[in-house]
Amino acid sequence: MLYWVMKHFLLGPLMKLFCRPKVEGVEHVPTTGGAILVSNHLAVADSFFMPLMMPRRVTFLAKREYFTGKGFKGKFKKYFFSGVGQVPIDRSSGAAAQAALDTGVRLLREGKLLGVYPEGTRSPDGRLYKGKTGVARMALESKVPVIPIAMFGTDRVNPIGSKMWYPHKVVVKVGPPLDFSRYDGMAGDRFVERSITDEIMYALMELSGQEYVDVYAAKVKDDLAAQGKHVAGWKTQKPAERLPESKAG
Repeated sequence: MLYWVMKHFLLGPLMKLFCRPKVEGVEHVPTTGGAILVSNHLAVADSFFMPLMMPRRVTFLAKREYFTGKGFKGKFKKYFFSGVGQVPIDRSSGAAAQAALDTGVRLLREGKLLGVYPEGTRSPDGRLYKGKTGVARMALESKVPVIPIAMFGTDRVNPIGSKMWYPHKVVVKVGPPLDFSRYDGMAGDRFVERSITDEIMYALMELSGQEYVDVYAAKVKDDLAAQGKHVAGWKTQKPAERLPESKAG
């Protein structure tokens, strides 16, 4: 209930008023059945604008810390994220990561739309980084289409490092579904899963127009932290020598 109240009566109207969001290609989102919505990740605001512009409810796998905070703030976060249908996951270990994937597959088999950021974290500098293969595993095990989505302008609405939101035009562009049924039964094959992930990232690169970097965004952030540098505005990382493959296999 809270999901639809927030979307249509509380937060949604304010977002539309100040940011004039526009969606392109929404016809690619299936009207029924499970699907994975894979998106580039520029800002926290992505997780608000993408569901706002989708015709169906979108569920994200949210980190467990959002549901375990103390005091009034912690209780409010738990109420908010639970109310809008987000599912808590533990990402602290390999076993926990597998449990998170299993949860994603269960939701997809139940016919839900699952929002996923294959980069695993927000881009530190607006470029598109190497995708993690969990999204490929979920696609293969649940046998659902993968729909690429490119977000534009959310990094201006909610800049990295800022808790404030600012008025700015937002565009959500939806691409044609990616079908990986030709790889049925090959979940767990790390070469297949890497190839599928690269195809997904290539689709996101073409849709978003972002420069691709063949490095995990989390590693870049860790390197920056070790050097005592701020994430926002850092642009000295060299681009990759190769692009993600355009076709799996």
